[in-house]
Amino acid sequence: MQKPVIAAVTLVVLVVAGLAVAQVARTKSPEGASVYFISPRNGATVSSPVTVQFGLKGMGVAPAGVTLANTGHHHLLIDVAKMPDLTVPLPTTDPQIRHFGGGQTEVDLTLPAGQHTLQLVLADYLHTAHDRPVMSEKITITVK
Repeated sequence: MQKPVIAAVTLVVLVVAGLAVAQVARTKSPEGASVYFISPRNGATVSSPVTVQFGLKGMGVAPAGVTLANTGHHHLLIDVAKMPDLTVPLPTTDPQIRHFGGGQTEVDLTLPAGQHTLQLVLADYLHTAHDRPVMSEKITITVK
């Protein structure tokens, strides 16, 4: 008799928690905002470690946790085949998604030899992509 009650309570808690997450308003991005790679360029052949520099137009960079209008911080997706759900915080446990919550705008990235894809996603103070996601085109580089 107790197992069905525990299951029902667990279900209610999960539904309520899901509603709380679903009700968080996503931060709007300004029209025309864009994020891009300063370097490397799409199609480049590089040596590891490669310095990856992030560019941003129409918005500012602010560390995670800081709520300033028209700002965000960078996330670098490395060899990600399927885009993560951008309506919830980007996962912090996925080694293919690097967070730059300190407001960093570049990284020295160590990659094995071969072809790799890189993509930038700007996220708000809660690591959630903006309402109208600000993300770069996916680029391909080759590490020799």
